[in-house]
Amino acid sequence: MKLRPSRVLTVLLLAAAFAFAQAPPRHINPLRLWSTLEKLSEFGRPAGAGFEGGVTRVGFSEEDLAARAWLMQLMRDAGLEVRVDPAGNIFGHRAGSEKFPTILFGSHIDSVPHGGNFDGDVGSLGALEVMRALNDKKVSTRHPLEMVVWTNEEGHHFGRGLLGSSAATGLLPADVLARKDEEGKTLADWLRRYGQDPARLADARIPSGSLAAYLELHIEQGGVLDESKIQIGVVQGIVGIHWWTCTATGFANHAGTTPMTRRQDALAAAARAALAVREEVRADAGRQVGTVGYVRVEPGARNIIPGRVEFPVELRDLDKEKVLRIWARIEKRFAEIAKEENVKLDCVPLQADEPALTDTAMQADIRAAARAARLTSLDLPSGAGHDAQQIAHLAPIGMIFVPSRGGISHSPREYTSPEGFANGAEVLYRTILLLDSRLHAKP
Repeated sequence: MKLRPSRVLTVLLLAAAFAFAQAPPRHINPLRLWSTLEKLSEFGRPAGAGFEGGVTRVGFSEEDLAARAWLMQLMRDAGLEVRVDPAGNIFGHRAGSEKFPTILFGSHIDSVPHGGNFDGDVGSLGALEVMRALNDKKVSTRHPLEMVVWTNEEGHHFGRGLLGSSAATGLLPADVLARKDEEGKTLADWLRRYGQDPARLADARIPSGSLAAYLELHIEQGGVLDESKIQIGVVQGIVGIHWWTCTATGFANHAGTTPMTRRQDALAAAARAALAVREEVRADAGRQVGTVGYVRVEPGARNIIPGRVEFPVELRDLDKEKVLRIWARIEKRFAEIAKEENVKLDCVPLQADEPALTDTAMQADIRAAARAARLTSLDLPSGAGHDAQQIAHLAPIGMIFVPSRGGISHSPREYTSPEGFANGAEVLYRTILLLDSRLHAKP
């Protein structure tokens, strides 16, 4: 029997209505959430571009400063008690009914140059939406709640990523205030522009025992969830990230009159070194990665043999010992290359962020929140660094991932759908209430 078109439409509408009736209620407001994200994207948007054009809003920049002021006003409008610590981290406090340690959640809003509108923003604005939704539903919590926007997570300036969260855990190097950006301004200069006293930077440290837990919503920045069509990622741990700055020093000489056998070509040595990094990282089984992200060549003329080349080496893995083993092999290869190319090849450690495993009980809370929201979930590691790995020194941590289309991140093409963003914020909301109920519960 064939159904008439009108009857087919009726059946489809009834099916949709049934599915909607069976779906659990959303506590967060998806339209408000997305419109807030679109507004944030205007700070650092390229001239004449739309939302899809990405953003350049690096930490410690005029664009970042303006976005922070706008976001702090939204936090105040949501009834939060807003404060900024000496590292520039923004906190929005919502009181609890008991004198328990605080449940902290948030992310960052700074971007890489020519980045996207989701990395960090999803977690920061998702945290704000949770606070708004709790107010809408008139929900009170036993624990005090705080959302946080960390300063300079990406670390484009000053050779220091996770800067704000590192200050909060007392993990900043002693020389960090004197480090300069590309315009010659020091971190101390920028902190003053952010309204802070650099001499009080150590006061940004969060007291031990004051946090009950830390939770961060973030885009995956990889393709696992998108390819498998899974809605929520339950993060098992965050990789450690080790940075070195390496310099090949040869001798700049005339490109036409210096025989090939007598050259001290710094660029040739650096090129071989970059390939050696790739080969040694690939030599071990596992998910470890290694990257040489740029080369700076001097003098940089087509008719002069390069005399000096600077390049970075970055290694990442969940296993710190594996990273150090690979680095030892890389150093040995570098020494061989330097001898063969008749140059010096030196490397200086710049930063080492330890791997951080997420709390298993919080993983279970995130899975339970996803199930209650009728969302699929998958356990997976994080290949990117996050502020959560620093806060792991202070409290149990958990991370919620939402899909990144095509696995693309740090690019204007970075994208998470409105539905995916709303799913993440809903799971964040539900997980926080589960934490509030479970932590410090009476036997």
